[in-house]
Amino acid sequence: MAKTVAYFYDPDVGNFHYGAGHPMKPHRLALTHSLVLHYGLYKKMIVFKPYQASQHDMCRFHSEDYIDFLQRVSPTNMQGFTKSLNAFNVGDDCPVFPGLFEFCSRYTGASLQGATQLNNKICDIAINWAGGLHHAKKFEASGFCYVNDIVIGILELLKYHPRVLYIDIDIHHGDGVQEAFYLTDRVMTVSFHKYGNYFFPGTGDMYEVGAESGRYYCLNVPLRDGIDDQSYKHLFQPVINQVVDFYQPTCIVLQCGADSLGCDRLGCFNLSIRGHGECVEYVKSFNIPLLVLGGGGYTVRNVARCWTYETSLLVEEAISEELPYSEYFEYFAPDFTLHPDVSTRIENQNSRQYLDQIRQTIFENLKMLNHAPSVQIHDVPADLLTYDRTDEADAEERGPEENYSRSGQGLESGTFQQACRGGLQEKSKLEDTGFLVPGLLPLSQYNSPTLFFIFLFAVFSDKVTYLL
Repeated sequence: MAKTVAYFYDPDVGNFHYGAGHPMKPHRLALTHSLVLHYGLYKKMIVFKPYQASQHDMCRFHSEDYIDFLQRVSPTNMQGFTKSLNAFNVGDDCPVFPGLFEFCSRYTGASLQGATQLNNKICDIAINWAGGLHHAKKFEASGFCYVNDIVIGILELLKYHPRVLYIDIDIHHGDGVQEAFYLTDRVMTVSFHKYGNYFFPGTGDMYEVGAESGRYYCLNVPLRDGIDDQSYKHLFQPVINQVVDFYQPTCIVLQCGADSLGCDRLGCFNLSIRGHGECVEYVKSFNIPLLVLGGGGYTVRNVARCWTYETSLLVEEAISEELPYSEYFEYFAPDFTLHPDVSTRIENQNSRQYLDQIRQTIFENLKMLNHAPSVQIHDVPADLLTYDRTDEADAEERGPEENYSRSGQGLESGTFQQACRGGLQEKSKLEDTGFLVPGLLPLSQYNSPTLFFIFLFAVFSDKVTYLL
């Protein structure tokens, strides 16, 4: 049965620029969207122009001081923010560039909207290739990431879903997401990444397993240089199969960083585009609501190829090996194909013995889990975004084109903008349940002195965002 897929397209998000020589290129999003358009994949999806996240939305995870700084700082006034630049780790890797806060607002809003649509069963799969910035921390930027849209999206999902599984196939460890949910069993994090030799961010050892209520709900798969498709599959599929079986998630968030491909500017793995896509297809096969996000990826032409191919897998539409002509056609020279040879001469240092050892350790940790932890029933907090209709409609009931665009009808222009005109009219809505610590009940429901003391401890401790 075909899934309903929501695709978030922002015509402006690819126009931001980190600065000359910086490896992070938002322009890769423009290339990706162009290929998705010219392959005709938009006809198989509901295309939305994303909601833009507000300062309030970002402060659901990040500190107010940090978000206020991101909103106020600019290249023209940054000399007056020397102390803040150091405090919030904004500088070389995470530079100040024109439109910084707007960029964060756009990619974060799309992830948040995707989570809300999954909660409201408007779609089965939501795709935001602009998201997946997994290194950002509560108080600071890190690794080209400023606002952690993944954590914010997961917090939204937790309003409806008792258990959310986060899977990360970026070459870099998903440290920001792991840190946010390290103490809870409501979110299980699984990261496959390069580890060792001072590779950024330096975390993600196999023995980082979570703590307190989250003990054993954090899985790390540390890999060595040169891993290829066969070795990756040998580990990825059995691990994810066991995790899903033990944890029984009700929603999955998949971060698809493309820097794990061979020939990546900052990477040292040897995955092909097909091998990377096989991971996405395998996660989709569980038929669990799925939020698909981008992430790293620094050889721009291959990032666009990879995410376009994975879009085709998610909508179950075969596409040709020959790339369609587009305004960015010359980027894909000299072969102009979807699946070029991206293999490198880097030796695969992941022996079968090493991979079996990792798998055995992970399986032993999984045996320590309580199967499918449950949560206390309480009222669901208000949705961030409001929809005219929140129940799942049949195809015939979906309403006129003014409400949203379906299957690309009437889309003959060379851009997605027509597809976005009919996107759901959504607006920011502040939660009306009182001050809500993520995962805890609203303040109004803390009736006993003991519970109120716990609430105050959560509010005034540094772990406020981690208590779920």
